[in-house]
Amino acid sequence: MVRRNGAGRVMSRIAGLSSPMGMKLLLDRISLALVAFTSAYVGVFAYFAPESWYDTFPGFGFRWLPQLGPYNEHLAKDVGAFYLAVTVLSLIVLAQVRNQVVVRLAGAVLLTFNVLHFVYHLTMLHMYEPRDRVLNVIVLGLLVVASVVLLVPGAGRGADRAP
Repeated sequence: MVRRNGAGRVMSRIAGLSSPMGMKLLLDRISLALVAFTSAYVGVFAYFAPESWYDTFPGFGFRWLPQLGPYNEHLAKDVGAFYLAVTVLSLIVLAQVRNQVVVRLAGAVLLTFNVLHFVYHLTMLHMYEPRDRVLNVIVLGLLVVASVVLLVPGAGRGADRAP
């Protein structure tokens, strides 16, 4: 058995990225981390501070929710709970990223939500200033792309089997 030092492990991982499966795993990890991070942000904000979330989401000086309709605490907390569930799903799948069946299943679930969410917001772009229109399309579009990445089959033998 050959033991590798820290540098050897790093070089081995870098070399692994040159393979199609290595690149697929990296893209899956990035996609799942993006979904987990954005979902955790929305989920914690909406569930634990629903009125503040409604008034100031996404934060950073932007306000994207008031123009879409009146505040509803029940709906805001449901949104938060849903996004927290998506966070949990993404983190579980991230821990199982080598199991491409699980990754693609999560990709299908996430794509369903992200496409429907994206399409709805496309129909509401007229309610926003130009900068906010562009940011809505970019952010929500990235989540659709991340979901599609998860659906792309892995390359190589056994890619669809659990480890």
